[in-house]
Amino acid sequence: MAKILLGFMGAGKTTVGRLLDPNFHDMDELIVEKIGMSINDFFAQEGEDAFRRLEAAMLESLLQDEVDIISPGGGIVVNPHNRELLEKNPHNIYLRVDFDTLYERIENDVAMQRPLFLNNSREQFKEIFEGRLPFYERIATHVIDVADKSPEEIAELIRCL
Repeated sequence: MAKILLGFMGAGKTTVGRLLDPNFHDMDELIVEKIGMSINDFFAQEGEDAFRRLEAAMLESLLQDEVDIISPGGGIVVNPHNRELLEKNPHNIYLRVDFDTLYERIENDVAMQRPLFLNNSREQFKEIFEGRLPFYERIATHVIDVADKSPEEIAELIRCL
């Protein structure tokens, strides 16, 4: 069964996924390949609901293929169907980090422009963050507090699970 890295955007899922397995499955990257445009452009043209449908189909496919490491986007938990799928998985690793640390990471990451960050005020963004926390907590089989750890330390903790 897959080890699925959960957490809000900026928690380090992609970075840690690459350390665990260079061939890990980054769902956002796979979706970009499939749709032939950036997620920002897709959000602007098709909307979040269409993106969430693509995301759900991708998660189903990866779980059926029994891949080793999956890094979904931070919003994977907003879809009830995705939560049902995730709750059946025995290794859901929540990379937990506080809002202020996440916000600073995302704000300073000029290479990755995230639509939910760009299109919302800090207060609205925090509401989105806080709305997802209960889902991450409920679905997680393991929780790693990541704010004070290097990506290498986090990857090693996951390898030991």
